[in-house]
Amino acid sequence: MYNNPELIYACKKNDEKAQKFLYEKYKNRLMGLCIRYTGKREEAEDVFQESFIKIFKNIKNVRKPEYLERWMKHLTINTAINHYRRKNKISFDNIYEIDCESNVYENILSDIDSERLLEIIHNMPDGYKIVFQLYVIEGYTHKEIAKLVDISENTSKSQLSRAKAYLKRKLEGLGITKFERYG
Repeated sequence: MYNNPELIYACKKNDEKAQKFLYEKYKNRLMGLCIRYTGKREEAEDVFQESFIKIFKNIKNVRKPEYLERWMKHLTINTAINHYRRKNKISFDNIYEIDCESNVYENILSDIDSERLLEIIHNMPDGYKIVFQLYVIEGYTHKEIAKLVDISENTSKSQLSRAKAYLKRKLEGLGITKFERYG
């Protein structure tokens, strides 16, 4: 119905039809993000609602229509992290011995159902979980994560390394002991 430039323009003008279209088009993706970062449906709904309020309030700041979804995802992730910060104190272990180049986790998805994998990720210690999701799932760099979460790049790298080790241990506990490297 709308292309992105038209949608952004109409939402800037507070066009209810365009806002409803934007909401319907992206609600599932953004709610999925919220659930992934909060782990609880009730909290996810709060973050989701807060995110959409921010989206409608700040849509005037979208400069490139082709990046609309990316901008919305970034805003939602920031909202989820800020929500988590307000609610809990995130603990990041500050260890500098790092093995971030090991990518043993990359092709395990075919050996485990997504529900179980998400459960393992949700049960990771907070620092591991946030960095793992931002780096592996969202594709942020360590520099971006450091800025977003207010930690050093080395802390981001060590948290990722520890998250990978945690994931590997949990998968081995499920009988998944062979990991393939790709790339």
